[in-house]
Amino acid sequence: MVRGPIRRWKGYGKPQRAELYFRWSLYLVALIGLPVNLLASASSVRITGSASVARVALVLSLASVLVTLRAYRTSLDHYLGRPSTHRRWLTVSAVLAVGGSWALMLLGPSSDGLPPHSGPPFTMVIAAALVGGAAGPAGVGLPARWAFVGAVAAPLAVAPPMLLAGIGLPTTTGWVVGAVIGTLVLIGSCRSAAWVTAVVWELDTAREAQSRLAVAEERLRFSRDLHDVMGRNLTTIALKSELAVQLARRGRPEAAEQMSEVQRIAQESQREVRDVIRGYRTADLRAEAIGARAVLRSADVACEIDLGENADGLPLPVQSVLGWVIREATTNVLRHSEAARCLIRLRQEDGRAVLELENDGVPAEPLPSPGGGTGLRGLRERLAAHEGELTVPTAVPGTFRMLATVPLPT
Repeated sequence: MVRGPIRRWKGYGKPQRAELYFRWSLYLVALIGLPVNLLASASSVRITGSASVARVALVLSLASVLVTLRAYRTSLDHYLGRPSTHRRWLTVSAVLAVGGSWALMLLGPSSDGLPPHSGPPFTMVIAAALVGGAAGPAGVGLPARWAFVGAVAAPLAVAPPMLLAGIGLPTTTGWVVGAVIGTLVLIGSCRSAAWVTAVVWELDTAREAQSRLAVAEERLRFSRDLHDVMGRNLTTIALKSELAVQLARRGRPEAAEQMSEVQRIAQESQREVRDVIRGYRTADLRAEAIGARAVLRSADVACEIDLGENADGLPLPVQSVLGWVIREATTNVLRHSEAARCLIRLRQEDGRAVLELENDGVPAEPLPSPGGGTGLRGLRERLAAHEGELTVPTAVPGTFRMLATVPLPT
């Protein structure tokens, strides 16, 4: 029973944890009013000896807490741009706060034949808690100007029954001023918590967009290079083929020469396309490591690189495949973790180049990959083409460690 919530908490990302923290902070604000009302009701029974109003206060307090919890939940969902029924629950909360305060005041001690209020009775404390319970969700679910208007209007709406219950004008005025100040502070605090939650989600969305833009820029570069290479050659092939057709229809021998030229250009285009793809697939090891560090630092991930002194002396095929490992590992860090630290280390042992990559911030339960998780499988295929292998050894909880090994030519 205890491990379930802990496991779920470890499986959450930073935005989800932040939202859960602020959401329960708002819920605790609603729950604080319940013990306060219980203490006030108990004090009233001891002082006045009447339990009828205390029962009404207890029912109103319980109803207010339940409605306020629901209002906080729907209001925060609305603030974060999710579907919600916040207006309905805000209306119920406001009606319960004002209506309950009127009922408490008009059913106060004087209604039981007891002396009029000689000072701040327990009903004023409970009324303040009811008004505060309605003001908090309103500060989250309503525009700021309407929330502040409600913070002033609600205490003023409770003032008439206080005067009718026999509470003096100075006491009523002081209660209204204090209630207005308290509700304004409560609205500002609750709205700040909702704002911070929204900012955390926006930062997470921006981080995901950054990784997608990096992939899109690489695709754009490849398509631009391919267009530059093939555009001119394909245009020339089309023109010469059209000329050869016209010459062939006229029985001219130059048609064969034009088709030979078309064949030559097509073969040259194949060679240029292979060069472009080879350049795209070839990754310089040191350049990839430096680029990965720049990308990770832009995402607030500290990256440590240790390539040793012989990295530039490795064969180009080995550098290329290890560079691809760094590319894929960087993508995995950005997409599948909340890393704060990353390590890229290269060493040589037993005639093999060993590339070690490690990062923290790994959730206890890995999030599902939208693309099916083919990145590591693709790296294993690339390494296998060079008689290398990719392993994921056991690491410290919350840490991901990956080793890519490639044999070096003797």
